[in-house]
Amino acid sequence: MTDSKNINNPVGQGGGQRKRLSRAERQNNGPHRNLDRRNAADQKAELVRKMREKAGAAEGAEQAGNAPAQS
Repeated sequence: MTDSKNINNPVGQGGGQRKRLSRAERQNNGPHRNLDRRNAADQKAELVRKMREKAGAAEGAEQAGNAPAQS
């Protein structure tokens, strides 16, 4: 019996046809990875938004504190 060394060659697999796997899928970077990346990008965007809001609030408080001292 012939043993296959190529994962895309169903000979020797003993179970009928197998789906051809892309290089990314063979490395466990299949379609689910795109969702993971999108979720990570969303979380990063939310974090950046929160940090900007805090920085803006702190800057506003600082300017309000400096305004009476200048007049």
